[in-house]
Amino acid sequence: MKKKLLFFCIVIVIAVATYYFNHSPERIQAKLYQVVKGEVKSSVSNTRVGTIKACRRAYLAPATGGNVAQLFVKEGENVKQGQLLLKVWNDDLLAQMKLHQAQIKVNKATAEQSCALASGAERDAQRLSRLKKYNHIISEEQLDRAITAAQAQRNFCIASRATVGVAQANVELIKATLERTTIRAPFDGTVAEINAELGEFVTPSPPGIPTLPPIDLLDVSCLYVSAPIDEVDAPQVKVGMSACVSLDAFEEKRCSGTVTRIAPYVLEKEKQARTVEVEVKLSSAKDLQNLLPGYSADIEVLIERKAEALRVPTEAVLENNSVLLVSDDGVLVERQFKAGLSNWSFIEVISGLSEGDTIVLSVGLEGIKAGAYVSVEP
Repeated sequence: MKKKLLFFCIVIVIAVATYYFNHSPERIQAKLYQVVKGEVKSSVSNTRVGTIKACRRAYLAPATGGNVAQLFVKEGENVKQGQLLLKVWNDDLLAQMKLHQAQIKVNKATAEQSCALASGAERDAQRLSRLKKYNHIISEEQLDRAITAAQAQRNFCIASRATVGVAQANVELIKATLERTTIRAPFDGTVAEINAELGEFVTPSPPGIPTLPPIDLLDVSCLYVSAPIDEVDAPQVKVGMSACVSLDAFEEKRCSGTVTRIAPYVLEKEKQARTVEVEVKLSSAKDLQNLLPGYSADIEVLIERKAEALRVPTEAVLENNSVLLVSDDGVLVERQFKAGLSNWSFIEVISGLSEGDTIVLSVGLEGIKAGAYVSVEP
C-alpha cells in the first residue's frame, strides 16, 4: 500500500513539473546592464569629416613672371624665414642696375665740378663787391653780372646733387624690381611641393584664374582641425572649450584640443544641412606627433561634464527616454525616465530609475519588448 502511495506521489510531481515546463513563458537570453553612477559628458561632434591643416601655409609665386633661373630648395626641405627659394631670369635688371650705379658716379663727379665752380663764382662776386665799395672803377653792371653768375652756378650745383639722388632712387627701384623676381620664405617652414622646373616660365595667377604655385610652403609646427558643426549645435560651442580629435589613421583619441575659432557665418553648401566651421588646435606635443596636414579628422567638443552621475547606456534607450526594466521575476517593464546630459555613449538619469536597477542593453533582439521574459543570470 505504501509503495502504491509513493508511486502515486511521484506521478503527480512529474505531471506538475511537466505542466509548468510546457506552460511556463519562454525566457529570452538578453544582454543586461545594471544602472550605476559614472562620468557623463555632453558633447558636440562634426556632421561631416574635418581636415588637419597647418596654422600657416603659403602658396608662393614670384610677383613678376619669367623663366626659372635657379631653384635653391627641394621638396621636404626645412627653410628659415627670409631664405631664398627660387629666382627667375633677371639679367636685364642686373644690367640696368650696373648702368644706374655707373650713372651715380658720373653724376657725383658732375656735381662736384659744378659745386666747385659755384664756390669760385661766389668768391669772385664777393671780391667785386668789396672793390665796388672802396673803388668806383667797378660798375654796377659788372657786379650784378658776377652775382647772377654765382647764383646760377650754385643752382646748377644743387641740380647736379639732385641728379645723384635720382640715380640712387633708380638703383633702389631696380633692387625692388629684382626682389619681385625672387621667392623668399615668409616664415620658418617645410617645402611641401615644388611645381616648377629650371627654365620653365612661371607667373602669378591672373585674377579669377587659379594656377599651381611654384612653391607650397607649410609650417607643420602648428596644426589644427577644421570641421563643420551643424547649425543647431553651433550655438553651444564657445571659443576656449576643450575638444578631442579622432583620426581614421590612428586608433587613440587626442584630447589636448581647444576651440580657437568659430566661423562668423553659416555655410550654405548643402541646403538641408547647413553648418558652421569650427577650428580646434592641438597643444600637446605628443598629440601632434605623426600628424600631417590633409589627414581626415573628427572633433568632439566638450560642452559639460559630470563626474558622478546616474547613467544608462545610450544604446539601451528607446523613444521618449524609456528603457526596458527587468523585474525580479524577469518580466520586462517599460520605464520612462528624465534625461540630463547625453552623448553617444551614456545618458544621465535625473529621475525615474534608481542605482542598481537592471535594464536590457540589447533592445534590438527579436522578442525584446515590454511583457517578455528574460533570463536573469547572477
